[in-house]
Amino acid sequence: MEMKHVILRRVGGSSPGTLSTEADSPPAKVTIEVENLTARRVAEVARKKDVEAVAPVVPLKLIAPLKGNGGATVAAGGATWGVKAVGADTSPFTGGGVTVAVLDTGIDATHPAFAGVNLVKKNFTTEQDTDKHGHGTHCAGTIFGRAVGGTRIGVAPGVKTAVIGKVIGEGGGGSDTLLAAIEWALQNGANVISMSLGIDFPGLVATLEQRGVPTELATSMALEGYRDNILLFGKLASLVQARAAFGQPALIVAAAGNESRREQDANFVIAVSPPAAGEGIVSVAALGEGPQGFTIAPFSNTKARLSGPGVDVSSAKAGGGLTSMSGTSMATPHVAGVAALWAEKLQKSNQFAAQRFVDRLVGSGTMDKLKPGFDPVDVGVGIVRAPQD
Repeated sequence: MEMKHVILRRVGGSSPGTLSTEADSPPAKVTIEVENLTARRVAEVARKKDVEAVAPVVPLKLIAPLKGNGGATVAAGGATWGVKAVGADTSPFTGGGVTVAVLDTGIDATHPAFAGVNLVKKNFTTEQDTDKHGHGTHCAGTIFGRAVGGTRIGVAPGVKTAVIGKVIGEGGGGSDTLLAAIEWALQNGANVISMSLGIDFPGLVATLEQRGVPTELATSMALEGYRDNILLFGKLASLVQARAAFGQPALIVAAAGNESRREQDANFVIAVSPPAAGEGIVSVAALGEGPQGFTIAPFSNTKARLSGPGVDVSSAKAGGGLTSMSGTSMATPHVAGVAALWAEKLQKSNQFAAQRFVDRLVGSGTMDKLKPGFDPVDVGVGIVRAPQD
């Protein structure tokens, strides 16, 4: 049986992990190809020297946010609790000179939060190029939104160029379009790529069943596709890092997922889901605030690398104004925004290199303000922090 597959092909340069020097190894370019392949043909393609990874195209879904409680009250001229929690309100950096990408449900480009921002947009879906859901608008607002009604919502409001890819529509999306969008974002100079979406495993099983595949076999095939896509996204992240050594440091930040149910059972925790589970991608868990410190959100998946504010987050609402949402989708743009601040700091000190970029971002995580008794596996290295000098 043939299935649609993504082929990650390297054009020029050396494979990640290969010993080489800048002089004799130019940065590898990546092509994203999609072909219908049989299992036998997959094996043949995977053996080719220029092929980095092959994986079946899998459906993607929005990591759907939970409705917030209205957001914490913010005094005139103040900032949201998330902006304060990561220290962006006291940072001397604003993200100036840094390009960020948001691959999501699109953006309401007319929202006042994005006034003056150069929005480079591309629609990878078959829908109109609008944000029907509002998810992408909310995430973009947290990363680089300007103040709305006197409230600071953006972690990095000095960002002047943002790359906006609409990869999820009302019918979901696919891993093939997401990979194409990542490459497009890099081609447009993105230093930070923010993604709040995940693989729709039940949807993949259902698709196979609709093609006449027995449930047991469909589940097995979906599991294999799930695994192959983790490897695929990890390989892509490695290629991004390899290219960064030649002038464009960049990193990918992705939501860990909202499938855990700690409020039902303390042991009901789910591990980070793809694409965030890919090696080299900075996965993000969600925290809420409380009188004794920050706490892991009951829905937040475990084993993420970093944490960010993700409960009752106020940000831009499609159509105007502000709205409150909760989810690892809301935590991810806080980390992406802080990444933009670190990128600016490194640029200004002439230290903007790929590994240093990742090290500074992940190394900023702190557990100092977390409520005692937290599980380190839930929060990674802690809540991300903006550079302060």
